Amino acid sequence: MDLKNYIANVPNFPKEGIVFRDISPLMADGEAYQYATQKIVDYAKEVGAEMIVGPEARGFIVGCPVAYKLGIGFTPARKKGKLPRETVAVQYGLEYGTDELHLHKDAIKPGQKVLICDDLLATGGTMVACAKLVEKLGGEVVGMAFLVELLDLKGREKIKEYDILTLMEYHEDEL
Repeated sequence: MDLKNYIANVPNFPKEGIVFRDISPLMADGEAYQYATQKIVDYAKEVGAEMIVGPEARGFIVGCPVAYKLGIGFTPARKKGKLPRETVAVQYGLEYGTDELHLHKDAIKPGQKVLICDDLLATGGTMVACAKLVEKLGGEVVGMAFLVELLDLKGREKIKEYDILTLMEYHEDEL
């Protein structure tokens, strides 16, 4: 199945010169969503994942069905103030300033093998922060899985020490 047939390319969103890769049509098509999820499930089995982490919010959309299908846990990586119990945090850089991601302190067991799932690999900053959170709690990041990778933003370079699966790759000017 060619998953690119289920991605809507939206030129000049959110600003001029950007092509937004909208995964909504993929999620709206049961067969395509199931196919993409199964590809990540197969990868999760290969790397021996015991827990799935997904950054908000689209990491939930990708990671939760994978965890469900595998019968393992899912834990969300959230922005500051979104988790109700004690957390660990990592700050990371954005184009203009910084942001912060949190995991509950008891979300990952020491030695647990973790797969981080998200919809899109762009600059890699969020993934670096997620990996640091998992490792801070004693977990082992065994892989990272994405529906889409934006090749020109070179996010893979920031996370090259991890095993990576992407289901679709795009160059900036590709429609």
